[in-house]
Amino acid sequence: MINTSFAVNLKNHLIFKLVFALAILALSTSCDSKRAKSDLDITFVQDTLNVGYTYWWEESGPFIGYCGKEYALVFSGTVVNLDKANHDAAPLYISQKGTIALDEVYKIKDMGNNSYANQKYFSTDCFSNMDINVGDKVLVFCYDYEGGLTIPGNSSIIKIKSLDHPLVGATKRFIDADENPVEIKEDSTLWSAYGYRKQLDQLIRCKENNERITSK
Repeated sequence: MINTSFAVNLKNHLIFKLVFALAILALSTSCDSKRAKSDLDITFVQDTLNVGYTYWWEESGPFIGYCGKEYALVFSGTVVNLDKANHDAAPLYISQKGTIALDEVYKIKDMGNNSYANQKYFSTDCFSNMDINVGDKVLVFCYDYEGGLTIPGNSSIIKIKSLDHPLVGATKRFIDADENPVEIKEDSTLWSAYGYRKQLDQLIRCKENNERITSK
């Protein structure tokens, strides 16, 4: 006959081990999520962030600059409003204002008082000549200019089918790698399919050349 006290102790011991294992698993999962720079937990406020359009910049998109320019704000969202194009609003470009409701944020650069402050809506006037409609999901890349946020053109707004789109994962990997292009070489084919292979290759060459010079 099994000793009742022994059975109770054994049961308590097994329960303790199970609880301990679950606690370790939960802690491990929590630590992994915290390590990812692009996994930002945002509590949105019902305000609109108005971002200027640096139409005179020669480059636009997720990879700009000879050796790259750090992101100031990267997010995915849903287009909720598009005004008609206004040919008279600006002398050097066609202005078309649009508004995006943010779904997820992947990068926020610390810019002091000009940093992104959890606004739910994003508005800018660079939507002219884009194949984008109200209801479309988009991936957006913003930079800093003279201490403020800016978007350098409509190539910095990429239409995606969903938040699980491959470019979202590729963008997060780039951010998690401290925006080191060498670390995302395996994503070159993916970015190439969306017309960004040349820009990414340039960043990779520059980074590798700088690393060779530094190592000498």
